Amino acid sequence: MNTLLSLGHGYCAQALARLLVPQGWQVIGTTRDPARARAFAAQGVEPLTWPVESLAPALARATHVLQSMAPDAAGDPVLARHAAELAEARPEWVGYLSTTGVYGDHQGGWVDETTPLTPTTARGRARVEAERAWQALGLPLHIFRLAGIYGPGRGPFEKLRNGTARRIVKPGQVFSRIHVADIAQVLAASIRHPDPGAIYNVCDDDPAPPEDVLSHAAALLGLPPPPEEPWETAEMTPMARSFYAESKRVRNDRIKRDLGIRLQFPDYRSGLRALLAEGE
Repeated sequence: MNTLLSLGHGYCAQALARLLVPQGWQVIGTTRDPARARAFAAQGVEPLTWPVESLAPALARATHVLQSMAPDAAGDPVLARHAAELAEARPEWVGYLSTTGVYGDHQGGWVDETTPLTPTTARGRARVEAERAWQALGLPLHIFRLAGIYGPGRGPFEKLRNGTARRIVKPGQVFSRIHVADIAQVLAASIRHPDPGAIYNVCDDDPAPPEDVLSHAAALLGLPPPPEEPWETAEMTPMARSFYAESKRVRNDRIKRDLGIRLQFPDYRSGLRALLAEGE
């Protein structure tokens, strides 16, 4: 039986599980939260309370492994505890969810999977180190560099309705994005067509300034866009400001060419329309 061990069974991994469970897969998902563990069980996912003393029993069952946990101050939280067990495991496929932040700032220019990794933020540098640590294990690893994630529960509409959305403008700033449903279909396609060592950018076709996305979402609601706030003077947390430190457009040709992906939501306009139609 195909069994996915989902390390850090969060937003993206849950979207993948919704594709796999109806196909007869077993999915084991880690969580620290007892309430989430109960929710997993209701979704047909076997919960595994994290942290665990040994990952070996779950690895012995797993044909596939997906690592979604972000690195912390100690590095990758899975490898910090279980690198030796993973090195001895024999899964058919391993996926690591990384970020396009590994490319750093390109002042709005295009990047692809061959672009040198020059992150400018601590988060980006930690991701580069985590990618390399996973590559060093010798597993059948596939790296997925995700753009800004949105989808059900992660759209802009609630903040627009309650008046807390902020339209911060930094001239020349562009971000790439990806709907969670398209992340799930990319992961599922990679599982069907494994290519150990492959790295994929996972993003849509239309990198855009964040203020344009917010303005379009407001128009869909029939609301005026929030007032512009210059980035230079806007009050922001260090974390929020760091997202504006890098500007780039990310190419997604490889997922289309190598995995046969046809994006369900090729731009933010189609994605936002779908969220609104779903009751967001």
